[in-house]
Amino acid sequence: MNYILLAISWIVFYALHSILAASKLKKIMEGKLGMAYKWYRLAYSLISLVLFMGIMIQALLIPKTVLIPKSDLTDYLGYMLAGFGTIIAMKSGKSYSLSQFFGFTPVAKRAQELVISGLYARVRHPLYAGLVLIFVGYFLFAGTLSAAIHLGCLVLYLPIGIYFEEKNLVIQFGEAYLRYRKEVPVIIPKFW
Repeated sequence: MNYILLAISWIVFYALHSILAASKLKKIMEGKLGMAYKWYRLAYSLISLVLFMGIMIQALLIPKTVLIPKSDLTDYLGYMLAGFGTIIAMKSGKSYSLSQFFGFTPVAKRAQELVISGLYARVRHPLYAGLVLIFVGYFLFAGTLSAAIHLGCLVLYLPIGIYFEEKNLVIQFGEAYLRYRKEVPVIIPKFW
């Protein structure tokens, strides 16, 4: 039952993530909140943080069910993948103001520029690619059912989250994003 509740918690987290990031809801909230809308992103980030911390605490309280036994190899691979994923996730944020991303600084009503350089020249969603590597690394290191649920829920959510995020990006950047989408893969880079 603990593992079902953990999966449900991730479903709620990801559903709220997509709902609160939807362009339609943002337009509705902008109309209702007026000048206070500039803090919508901060409220969104705080809700995400509280839910994420709740999931982490919940996962820590679940008795550990080991799926793969720990070994030097799983530890090494886990650390390597999680470390590489962290580097990718951090580098993906270099193109953006983190204070604006998290909502500490209200985003000015100006046209944002489509970033297609750096990691974004290789994949359209490097943050998601980094998260997958982090979660795979954590699963290899921990080897528990909880870690498998974390990874499984992320992998199941990504196509949905990417679909909705790309709809928002097409609305925001139009033809430029459609061209970019044709040329650059989603999260797995082309090495050939």
